[in-house]
Amino acid sequence: MSLKESKVNDFVVRFANVNGTGSASANFLFTKSIFRMGVCVTPKNIFPSNIQGLPTWYEVRVSEKGYLGRREHIDLVVAMNPQSFIKDMASVREGGYFFYDCSKKIHDEQLRKDIQYIGIPITEICNATYTDPRQRQLFKKHHLCWGSFSIAKH
Repeated sequence: MSLKESKVNDFVVRFANVNGTGSASANFLFTKSIFRMGVCVTPKNIFPSNIQGLPTWYEVRVSEKGYLGRREHIDLVVAMNPQSFIKDMASVREGGYFFYDCSKKIHDEQLRKDIQYIGIPITEICNATYTDPRQRQLFKKHHLCWGSFSIAKH
């Protein structure tokens, strides 16, 4: 697929999270929102382990044509787990997008030249907005899906 190819209502989003952080609710809200817009969605939880603190992924295939099967490459990764950044970056198709918490720097040697990076200062937003540590953790997921995003330049 070329870098210039446009995709409308035909893409795959993967949310990379840490198990036990409340991400399941935010993931479901994303899926439900797309579905309520009248576009077919097929969600898939990927839990290598049910142990709190280990990586977990939630993949959503959005398909106007109603395709249900999973696809090999991911168009957009929403990376909320720094421990899996490298693996998550590798899953993004050429020309795809990598959303991440830019409060945590990605080293230049880890960056791919064939994908777009969009940094969102989630930790900074949550630290400025919430005082309770549990609230900060829970609302990171909420702000990531529904909050204001800013683009970080590398």
